[in-house]
Amino acid sequence: MSPPNRLRRRILLTSLGLPVFPGLQACAPLWPALPPGETSPDAAELLAVSARAHGLAAFSSFNDLSVSYSGRWHRLVARLQPKLVDAGFRGDSQERLLLRDGLVAQAHTGPRGHKYVLRQKVGGEHGGVRVWFNGEESLDDESLAAAALVVDGYGLFLAGPMWLVLSAQAGRSWTLRRAPSERITVNGTAHVCDVLQVRLLPGIGFSAADRVTMYIDDDAHLLRRVRFSLDGLESTRGAVAEVDTFDHVTLEGVVWPTSFYERLLRPLPLAVHRWRLTGLDVNRGLTAEDVLGGAFGGKAEAPAGSMA
Repeated sequence: MSPPNRLRRRILLTSLGLPVFPGLQACAPLWPALPPGETSPDAAELLAVSARAHGLAAFSSFNDLSVSYSGRWHRLVARLQPKLVDAGFRGDSQERLLLRDGLVAQAHTGPRGHKYVLRQKVGGEHGGVRVWFNGEESLDDESLAAAALVVDGYGLFLAGPMWLVLSAQAGRSWTLRRAPSERITVNGTAHVCDVLQVRLLPGIGFSAADRVTMYIDDDAHLLRRVRFSLDGLESTRGAVAEVDTFDHVTLEGVVWPTSFYERLLRPLPLAVHRWRLTGLDVNRGLTAEDVLGGAFGGKAEAPAGSMA
C-alpha cells in the first residue's frame, strides 16, 4: 500500500470514528503460509509445553467448570454484526462447561432480556446448538450459527492450548506449524512470543475449517494472543480477529486469563469487545440434567463464585 493510500485510509477510519492500529498494514498478509501436510515435531512440542504451563494435567481431571463474565462492546461493531454480537442480550454471562460430556451452556443477560445457549460437540463433527431468547426457543439459522461460534471461541480464549489438546482428543483434527517469533505488546507489556500456526478441522462453530495463530511467550509459555478466522457465520466469512489475554491467576492448578480484549483486523481494524472473568468454580458435580431445557437448574443454578 502506498503512503498516500495509507493516509487516505487513516482519514477515512478517523472520519468514521474507528480506531487506527498503527502497527497493522491492511495490505500485509495476516497469515504466514501454512502448507498442507503433517504437524511438524517442533510445533507439536510447543503446543505441549504451553498446555503443560497452563495446567493441562489439572484441567484434564476436571468434570465441570462454572464461570462468569462481564464485558462491554464497542458501539459500532454491534451495528456491523448484530447477530454475532447480540448486544441486546450479551452483557454479563454465566457459563457451565461439562468437559467430559462435551456440553456447554451459557446464560446471557442484556438490556433486551435473557439468552440461553446449549452447545453439544460430538467427536470430530460440528455438533449441535440450541438457543432461547426470553424463554422462547429460536430456530433461526443465523442465530444458531452465531451462538455456536461464540461458545467455541470462548472455550479457546479461556483454555488456550489446553482447549486445542482436548479438542484433538475429542476428534477434531489439526495441522500445526511454527512461524518466526514475534515481539507483541499486550495491555502495555511487551512479550517475545513463539508463534504457532494452526489449521482446525472442523473449525470454530459451524465452520468447515479455520485458521488460528497462537502467540505463546517464550518465558512463561503462556498464551498471550490468539488470532483466528471467522468463517463459521455467513456474515463474517473472510473476517479475521484477535483476542489478547492477560491478568492471569492460578486457581485449582490451572493458570487462567482473567482479562480479554478483542479487535477486528479484517476487513477493517476495529475495537470489538473488552471483558473479564468474574467468577470460577471447579467440579460442582454438574450433570447434563442441570443444563438441559433452556435454563440452569440443580447444581448449575447458583452463580459462579466471585473472583473479586
